[in-house]
Amino acid sequence: MKRVDVEIRLNRAERAFERLKESISRVEDDLHRDGVIQRFEFTIELLWKTVKAVLEYKMIECFSPRDCIKSAFRYGLIDDDEIVLDMLDDRNVSSHIYDEKTADKIFERIKEVYIANIEKILDDLREKL
Repeated sequence: MKRVDVEIRLNRAERAFERLKESISRVEDDLHRDGVIQRFEFTIELLWKTVKAVLEYKMIECFSPRDCIKSAFRYGLIDDDEIVLDMLDDRNVSSHIYDEKTADKIFERIKEVYIANIEKILDDLREKL
């Protein structure tokens, strides 16, 4: 993997994250909440693939989202693998099972916990690249 390819992936993940942050401030109803959750799903997908790209650039192989996150933690690219694994779980739940209570819980976690963590991870990846 070339550095320029990693930069492109990181830029895409950062843009998706900015759109996610922007959408949270505009939530007025269930439709907006669902839009935030969908942007979260997209952002998490790009985040783990960016982590994979950084690992590959550093000649570290990983295969699945969980494997890549655990490897990133093991090699010091991210500080907390458990929160990212929680995000992956919520992404999987939100994209396969839908009910109002679950959507509300995931939305609250996005707003209260995940946003700050995603921002830190992206900053750390940029710094450690």
